[in-house]
Amino acid sequence: MNILTQASEELILINTFTVEPSRSEELLKILSEATEEVMRHLPGFISVKLHVSTDKRHVANYARWRNMEDIKSMMQTPTAQLHMKMAADLAESFQPIYYALRESIDVEALV
Repeated sequence: MNILTQASEELILINTFTVEPSRSEELLKILSEATEEVMRHLPGFISVKLHVSTDKRHVANYARWRNMEDIKSMMQTPTAQLHMKMAADLAESFQPIYYALRESIDVEALV
């Protein structure tokens, strides 16, 4: 088990997109390409997980970043802005929310 204290600066960006079900795979592809081509190369990027709801109406981007400064820097990167615009244009709506990671429990660590 890995428990993080409030001193941890790590931030999680969970961005939930609402999209036409027929376009969910296209949105996933845009987010995946953005990660592969841009995000993973930027300072502070830790990881991303992409999820699609079972009805294909929502796509969630769960991105881990070292701290808020790195997220702000990413948001100012022109290539990141281009990918974010492509995703936003495809979605009906989106809701990015930042979270502070406080605790992480992995089943592998418990066995």
